[in-house]
Amino acid sequence: MTTVSQDVFAAGGEFPAATREQWQQLVEGVLAKSGKAGLSGPEAERALGTEVEDGLWVQPLYTAQDTAPDPGWPGFAPFVRGGRVQGTGVFGPGVSSWDVRQRHALPDPRRMNEAVLADLENGVTSLWLTVGGSGLPVTALPAALKGVYLDLAGITVDAGADFAAAAEQLFAVYADGPSAIPARAAAGNLGADPLGLLARTGRETDTARQLGQAALLAARCAREFPGVRALTVDALPYHDAGASAAQELGLSMATAVAYLRELTGSGLTADQAAGQLEFRYAAGADQFLTIAKLRAARRLWSRVAEVCGIGQAGTGGAAAQRQHAVTSMVMMTERDPWVNMLRTTVACLAAGVGGADAITVLPFDSAIGLPDDFARRIARNTQAILLEESSLARVIDPAGGSWYVERLTDQVARGAWDWFQQVERAGGQLAALRSGLVATRIAQNWAKRSANLARRREPVTGVSEYPNLGEQPVVREPAPARPGGGLPWVRRSEAFELLRARSDEILAATGARPQIVLAALGSPAVYTARSSFAEHLFRGGGIETVLSEAVPTEPGVVSKTDKPDLAALAGDFTASGARAACICSSDVLYAEYAEETAAALKAAGARHVVLAGRPGDRLEAYQRAGIDAFVYVGCDVLAALTTVLDEIGAP
Repeated sequence: MTTVSQDVFAAGGEFPAATREQWQQLVEGVLAKSGKAGLSGPEAERALGTEVEDGLWVQPLYTAQDTAPDPGWPGFAPFVRGGRVQGTGVFGPGVSSWDVRQRHALPDPRRMNEAVLADLENGVTSLWLTVGGSGLPVTALPAALKGVYLDLAGITVDAGADFAAAAEQLFAVYADGPSAIPARAAAGNLGADPLGLLARTGRETDTARQLGQAALLAARCAREFPGVRALTVDALPYHDAGASAAQELGLSMATAVAYLRELTGSGLTADQAAGQLEFRYAAGADQFLTIAKLRAARRLWSRVAEVCGIGQAGTGGAAAQRQHAVTSMVMMTERDPWVNMLRTTVACLAAGVGGADAITVLPFDSAIGLPDDFARRIARNTQAILLEESSLARVIDPAGGSWYVERLTDQVARGAWDWFQQVERAGGQLAALRSGLVATRIAQNWAKRSANLARRREPVTGVSEYPNLGEQPVVREPAPARPGGGLPWVRRSEAFELLRARSDEILAATGARPQIVLAALGSPAVYTARSSFAEHLFRGGGIETVLSEAVPTEPGVVSKTDKPDLAALAGDFTASGARAACICSSDVLYAEYAEETAAALKAAGARHVVLAGRPGDRLEAYQRAGIDAFVYVGCDVLAALTTVLDEIGAP
């Protein structure tokens, strides 16, 4: 019998040990071939890094050398790995899970009641109800909850300025009627968030009174309803305005500290005050950033709790942050909304891996209007698949130990703590909102991100990339008006969708979308790369493309530099009825014929001529010949599309 040595099965046992320096040398060679010679060692490695946002860089390689603070153990400070040692979720004791929380904003109580009952019967474990304002009337809350087993489903209320009245209605539901339950069995959140409301609306005349009302509700919950929290530290107003992950976390810490001061000043202990807070964060389609953000948030709150004397060392309770993660509205699109299903799936996965206690998956049509039954079904089934089929929640902190995730968590936490300290030095969250500091910093971050979106460095599938101009619009009932007057609501796809809307208006008025002719020089092998690039680029602005090939004047000649038949090209352009053209070919043919081609197109009636490629040192010559703009990888695509529509969109 032959005995096989265990060394044969050792991972990498037959390979010599590699060093980071050897890898950097390989990187140097690749950079040299791509025109970036002269970089060596760490400089070469940094050249492959990617800026995610707000000065946050992701390295191309992570090893054990990339150290980060010890994340601790699940259920113990600093709670990076989660606030619980083990869960008691849908899989039973000892198995971690999260609360599947569905959002409802229907203004009609009967329809809302039907929707919430359908959700609860099909996997949802708690409800998030939007009431007050133009949504569900506060007094209709009992009707909306008719038939709901309140001892099994937690209720989170989002009532804006009406949170005190909504709380009284909810207390009455707990106490009276067929769904009445003991006060100690109630669970949920009353949604008081005066500072978040100020950020949304910009109106602070009632902020002091609202803070007092929130403190009274917190005291009542601490005394009578131990499973109900009174306040929400909602970071969504900042995320929805374009804040970075670090800004979102830093402002949530500043808000929470302001609430701690208010609650302890009204007579609650520090532990009682902390126990009245639930934190709400956005989960985006950048899964690793979302995972790191939620882990970092718990670490930050643990530090605040330590400084404030909340909880005892090594235990959970009030020192362990309770998190509600909501899939980002910023990433949602109106165009090709079906892709939102993929975005929310990735975001939900990231929130689960990141350790969120409750997760809300917004339906894929949320950016269009009120979600229909199908959209809500997909939203709840997304969580069901991740929980029950993928068994995602069976492991606590599955990303823990990853050098990349641990380092990213540390970077986000440090950036957020720095921003939190800046807000505190400015006088706290209320003062920072009043002074405009919060709005200014968020606007600066969004401006930088908008520039990346305009250049498609941050692509939006189905909108700025791979748009489908023939898609049928998804129509939904309008949603209740959102509060405004304070921080803006932004979405990544908005600017491109506005161009698509202009195209739709032209189509409705004239029977045809705006067109641009792709004037292709040479053989398909020569022009296809740039013509395909140009086609996708222009379709992102709702502009249809018409390919016109300028074949060589001598049939049968295949030289890449043979002169194209510009007279035929001009004739094709005139026949198309278009008002703009984009020249597509190779740099070699551009050098020979781009200027002559532009002149021929202008003579044929082109209002606007674009060249697909960088102008290089021929910019002035091209401009004199009539080339008005240039499109290439990394250019301001949004500006280019806007200019084309301005030139050709109107008759």
